[in-house]
This record gives sequence, structure tokens and C-alpha cells, in this order.
Amino acid sequence: MRGRGCAPGSCGRHKAGGAQAALLIVAMLRLPGLLLLLSLGSVCCPPGALPALPLASRRGPPGRAQPRPAALYQTRYFPQKIDHFGFDQDLTFQQRYLVADQHWRKDNGSILFYTGNEGDITWFCNNTGFMWDVAEELNAMLIFAEHRYYGESLPFGNKSYSDSKHLNYLTSEQALADFAILIQHLKETIPGALNAPVIAIGGSYGGMLAAWFRMKYPHVVVGALAASAPIWQFEDLVPCGIFYGIVTNDFKKNGQCCSESILNSWGAINRVSSTDEGLKWLSSAFHFCSPLKSKQDVAVLKAWLSETWVNLAMVNYPYKADFLQPLPAWPIQVVCKFLKNPKLPDKLLLQNVFQAANVYYNYSGAASCLNTSQSATGNLGLTGWYYQACTEMVMPMCTDGVNDMFEPRKWNFHVFSEECFKLWKVKPRPSWIPSVYGGKNISSHSNIIFR
Repeated sequence: MRGRGCAPGSCGRHKAGGAQAALLIVAMLRLPGLLLLLSLGSVCCPPGALPALPLASRRGPPGRAQPRPAALYQTRYFPQKIDHFGFDQDLTFQQRYLVADQHWRKDNGSILFYTGNEGDITWFCNNTGFMWDVAEELNAMLIFAEHRYYGESLPFGNKSYSDSKHLNYLTSEQALADFAILIQHLKETIPGALNAPVIAIGGSYGGMLAAWFRMKYPHVVVGALAASAPIWQFEDLVPCGIFYGIVTNDFKKNGQCCSESILNSWGAINRVSSTDEGLKWLSSAFHFCSPLKSKQDVAVLKAWLSETWVNLAMVNYPYKADFLQPLPAWPIQVVCKFLKNPKLPDKLLLQNVFQAANVYYNYSGAASCLNTSQSATGNLGLTGWYYQACTEMVMPMCTDGVNDMFEPRKWNFHVFSEECFKLWKVKPRPSWIPSVYGGKNISSHSNIIFR
């Protein structure tokens, strides 16, 4: 989810897990027929935010990250067809990709290929740990490919997001075709790369792409490492509330009464915000840059807090990190120190909720006020993800306030679809991804590590 966003509750095991994954990748390189379907993270880290249920499951590649000087990689561009599956026009765009070949050996090296997800590829590259850690051992060239419509890889330049006509080519299928064509180009133009085995690697949506890449293009990549890849978070393959239940368990495990305090905070917010005086108090207590003035502002506040707790679950690393925000080691433990008493009076409870949220947004102490429009990082392409969620990446989410610590909210596809039409003039297709990639029927595929 590195620094990556990982499955809520699984962070902190990556040092050992990374070593295991490295050994399995070596096995894939040596035993192409080996079936490696391990600990399928079917509901972990749904990418992006769905308009019907604000959620930012931000993530990146596997492994602990260290800052990467730009000198360690070269930035290159490759002309890709805007439409790989039609023949009516032959327009192209420049896809950005990064190459790090310090450890590459053309006689017996491999290629680790990062399947870029919904954001600037340099950000994912600089927050990736695992690929850099194993590059020398595998004599590997590292390739970080930017996903179309994100970062600098814009098919129609500044018109790419102007309307649904220009966004029509923002699909996972087109992105996978980009990756396949790019790898073909690299093998044809880099000395010694023609017969080098390629492993696809990604996290969250990028992890889904890595798995699907191996499924759809087994002749291009010999295997895939799909971290926190929720390939079953579609239709009714898993319960719609399972993700938020996992997030809640993270808080339950990291502090007594922590999740109960968050659960009780929603009612406290509703009661305090019911008057103009209460709105002023909330604005002051949370040190907001702009005061709360309406019920809509309160709804935004609650969505912002929900997103905060989700993001914390994704970046609950056992070390300091700044993938989404500068945070201490085990940040949920730090947050839960402020949330020990769920039975406090409303204002005292909400003061504690502010202190908890402040760990996420102002751990460095640099912020003079908090902004409810801020959640993660500007390096993520939220607009593009909203469009993807409204077309093919339809991932049902719900909460009930019983099995999770969030306000009850049902999954309503009709409402979701209408909202998508208002935003983009498109209708989502909830069955498309399971139809294209097989849903749970993936037993015929091999050499995919889900972790």
C-alpha cells in the first residue's frame, strides 16, 4: 500500500517478508513452472478513493524505502499508442520510465519491472525499497514504468482530463499493453536484454497490475510479486465491509479502547456540530485553516478523519517513514495513546481525536493549521483514480459501525453510478474486471506471489 502502502495489520513484517520474497523471486528465475500463489491479500489496500465512500488507500511498492538520488536512475520516454486495441487512428504519447542499471549484467542478469500505479512514477521509485535491495543479488536492471494518465505520461497533454472522450483510454488493459510493448522495446534495444527474464513488481493497484500482467502476458514476464493487491475486491467476491474491518483490527491491536474511541467520536461530532457555537468550537479545537460552516463541512470533516485512520493503517511501519506523511515508527501505537477513554464527554473526546489526527498531519510540527482537503500526497493522481473507479475499477465498500469503527454506510451501486455519471458522464461496469481477469478463477496461472 512501501515505504509502501501494505495490507492493514501486516506492516512490520517486511524485513523478513522481503527476504522471503527475494528467495521466491530467485526460484521463479530458475524454475519458471513453479506455482507461487502465497497468502492472497484479496481485500487489502483498495487503491484510490471511491466517490461514494471517501477512502484513500495509498500505497506503493514492497519494501522499506530509502531516499533515492535522481542520479541512481535515468529518465527516458517511449512513444506508446494511445489505443492499443483499435485501428481507426494511430495517435501516440510519450510514456515516461526510469532505468537503474548499476547492477545489471547482460550475460546473466534479470529485469525487475515496476508496474506503475496511480501517481508520479518518480515518487514510487523513490519510495521503493525491495527492488533496490535485491538488485545486486539478482544482477538486475530496474525499470519503473509510469502508468498512462499519471505523472508526465499524459496521452493528450493538458487536455487528458478535459472530458470522458479524452479519458476513454485510461484503463488497466491499455496500461498493461503499454508495459508489454515497453518491455519488448527494451529487450530489442538493450544489449544482452533479449533473453533476460522479467519479473513484474507492484503494490496495491500496482500489485493488481503486476498479477494481471503475468496472467495476461505470461510470455512477457516470467513471474510477478503482487503486494497488497486486492484482486477480489469486486462484485460479491468478498464482503463489502471486510477492508474496514481489517483497518479497525489494526487499531484494536495497537491500543486498548482505541477503536471504541474512534467509533464514539462520530456521534460526538454530530452532537457538537448541531449548533453554530459547536461548529466554531470544532474549528478551533481542530485548528482548521478554514472554519466549519455547514453540515456539508461536517460531512467533509468525518470523511477526512475516516481517510486518516485508513491511511495510518496502511503506513503502520515499524520504522520512521514519510511515504504519505512524516510519521514515527508504529504510528498507530502513538495515535492510540490519545484514544484510551471512549466514555469521555464529547468535547474532551474530540480534543483527544484532534491530538490523534495531529500525529498524522503534523508530526513534524511544521503545520500551523490543518486542512480537511489534505489527506495524503500530491504525487497521487486522485482525479484519474476517480475516473477509473467510475468505469472498471468498481470496488464495493461499506461499513456498519459494529464490525468496524466507522459510521454505518451501505454500498449502494445505484447512487454510486449516478454520482459517476454526474462527474464524468460515464456508467461503471462492476462485472468487467472479474470478467477480464478471472475473479477467483486463477488456478491456471503460475509464478505470482501475493503478499
